[in-house]
Amino acid sequence: FFLRIDLATMAAESGEVKVSAQEINNDDSMMQIDDTSAMASGLYATEEEEASRVIEMLRGEDLSARITAANQLDSVAAALGEERTRDELLPFLTDGADDEDEVLAAIAISLGKMVPHVGGKSYAHKLLPPLEILLSVEESTVRDNAGKSAQIIASALPTEFFHTDYADMLARLATKEWFTARMSACGLIASGFTRLNAIQHETHVQHFASLCRDDVPMVRRVAAQHLGKLLMSVVEAKGKYCAGPDGMLTTTFIALYEELGSSEQPDSVRLQTTENCVYFGMGMTLVQQLGTRDDLNVAASNILVKRILPLIVSTIDDRSWRVRWTAASKFAEVVNAFAKLEGAMDSLIPAYEKLLQDPEAEVRTASTLNLSKVAKCDSTVLPPPPERANGEEDEEVVVEGPRISVGQRLVKKVTALTEDDSENVRAALAMVAAELAPVLGKDDTIADLVPPILLLLRDTTSEVRLNVISSLDILNEVIGVDLLSQSLLPAILDLAEDGKWRIRLAIMQHIPLLAKQLGKNFFNEKLITLCVGWLSDDISSIRQAATENLKKLTQIFGAEWAIIYLIPSLNEIRHNRSYLRRLTAVQAFTLIATAMESELAQTEVLPIVLEMAADEVANIRFNVAKGLEKMSPVCDGLVLELQIHPVLALLAEDPDRDVRFYAKKTMGFLEKESIQAKTNT
Repeated sequence: FFLRIDLATMAAESGEVKVSAQEINNDDSMMQIDDTSAMASGLYATEEEEASRVIEMLRGEDLSARITAANQLDSVAAALGEERTRDELLPFLTDGADDEDEVLAAIAISLGKMVPHVGGKSYAHKLLPPLEILLSVEESTVRDNAGKSAQIIASALPTEFFHTDYADMLARLATKEWFTARMSACGLIASGFTRLNAIQHETHVQHFASLCRDDVPMVRRVAAQHLGKLLMSVVEAKGKYCAGPDGMLTTTFIALYEELGSSEQPDSVRLQTTENCVYFGMGMTLVQQLGTRDDLNVAASNILVKRILPLIVSTIDDRSWRVRWTAASKFAEVVNAFAKLEGAMDSLIPAYEKLLQDPEAEVRTASTLNLSKVAKCDSTVLPPPPERANGEEDEEVVVEGPRISVGQRLVKKVTALTEDDSENVRAALAMVAAELAPVLGKDDTIADLVPPILLLLRDTTSEVRLNVISSLDILNEVIGVDLLSQSLLPAILDLAEDGKWRIRLAIMQHIPLLAKQLGKNFFNEKLITLCVGWLSDDISSIRQAATENLKKLTQIFGAEWAIIYLIPSLNEIRHNRSYLRRLTAVQAFTLIATAMESELAQTEVLPIVLEMAADEVANIRFNVAKGLEKMSPVCDGLVLELQIHPVLALLAEDPDRDVRFYAKKTMGFLEKESIQAKTNT
């Protein structure tokens, strides 16, 4: 393939340039060219020249140039026109599919954009030959890009071409000798199944079954990844009859699921078992929704429970911790998929309890994070079997008694998790434990959930304690503030006075949240003294965080509350002999003022801050200057002129250079704000 740009020939063919070769040879000056035709011909030549340039780049030796050209193939096709694209460009791409992987990946993407440039949907099948080659290359990035483009083209194909060209391509890929082509076939069969006809359904399912039993483990892994998606497509295409005695689910898919989930498969294949179980549950639920609850649907459910559930349960005891971790991390999805299927929870919940006791901490952590999601399942289960005494034989116990909710059964495991050796497990439990409260209700929460939460609040790891505190609002909504305070406040107070300053700091960051949860009255009675006391902490970071807390509390409870409960205490601190305490008071007054209404800030806080400008310590004076800049938005123009500017003028003449610097800086800021305000008005 070689593009030649012959402007004279093209112009002659198009009729735009009417001149003979003889006239050109005899006298160039006699050429008569229409101006409009010449402009059109020039534009056409420019597009053709650009297309020729891109093709030459694609044929060149410079790798980066070839990649650039490959990304511009849709522009080349637009310049060449539909017919030349089909007849020249696509064969060139088909013959040249042995380039570097980066170039082939770019070509694979470009092919997906070329449907309009080959003549639309009626000619979209012309793009399949180069794609089929790219779907077989060794580099996974190229195959992935080609697979995405293949699905784009498939969606544009008319039914007749889909049933012939596209379906035939899938069959060839599924049976090619090189395993990478078979890997590509797995995903494309699953995505295109619903558009195949009835005969092709059977054929392509058999192709997929062969891929699931392929000799190459990588092919089986990819087939396992798409097994669930294909099952959903089968249910969509075949309806409830796919689950009958002779249906595809019964005759083909369940057997494939069992084979791919068997212990003989490598880890990479067994990792897909849980995800496939989710799809099976969703598929069987959809089967039941597609028809009445007749014998067919009951039989389908029985098949599912008897043959599929034991496989997902078996992943709990898998020899690979990665398989067990996958099951643990996706178990909430499994429960949701099987929730409406009778008897499923009696198998799944005991299996989940076993995951909570897995030997690997990573597995226990993943399963614990799903605790609240699993507990929210609406189904009921049998109560847990009684615990065996030491020395009793491990015999199967028949559990009798009324069925209970999933949450009521799982909450019994929370106490054991609070004693887990891994702090990651305990931290995960602390994040989700309070979410069980709405599921259990007030009485069960008080009896079964509050005691382990108290244990978590006294955990030696600060992250565990903080995770509990951050979720107390959920617990508060269920048991009420009175019970919450009686049960949990002592533990919170212990943390607030912890000897490690980082723990105190972390607790302080949750005080505004506690204030919202516990309410103004409770906070005033139990926690206000603690918050003000932090202003006198020996650690600077604690004092700074305490001032930020007071601002947030003022935003929550209002300026009137701050005037009554905060200002008097801060007034005492500003007279403290230690300049560090007085400095903290300046910062606290400044931040509280920014959270107040303008009138209250000017009358209750500003006079105190201005008075502190006369402090004997320079650090206090320049922090006053800095604070006045922060307070300026809540002060009107008259206050700025009559009260703030005179103080700043005095500070600008202060003997200490730092005081002078910050005073002049604030004065400059206020002047700019004043000019801006006048400009806006």
